[in-house]
Amino acid sequence: VQLQASGGGLVQAGGSLRLFCEVSGRTFSGYPLGWFRQAPGKEREFVATINWSSGSTYYADSAKGRFTISRDNAKNTVYLQMNSLKPEDTAVYYCAARTLSGSVYYDGNYDYWGQGTLVTVSS
Repeated sequence: VQLQASGGGLVQAGGSLRLFCEVSGRTFSGYPLGWFRQAPGKEREFVATINWSSGSTYYADSAKGRFTISRDNAKNTVYLQMNSLKPEDTAVYYCAARTLSGSVYYDGNYDYWGQGTLVTVSS
């Protein structure tokens, strides 16, 4: 199973980026796929998640109203559209998938991880 994250880069505050997570090797029908991020010196935190089948979404408070998670089942890809970016959004963003039970907000409940893509927001 591979989760290939891409789309990160350098952007000015107020700008937008779209992250991509391409999934290969298995399907996650009925399971959530999510995005987490880790800023320098900080713990990894939840950003957003989407159920592969139903499309149900959950967002961290910091992402609500600015970020949108979506998926394209035909392309086996999950997206994170990030608008109105702030310097505090600077982090390595990871996509993750899970077949485990438990809270979707907890990274320990995700058993497949991508390699991360760096997002840098300048002020």
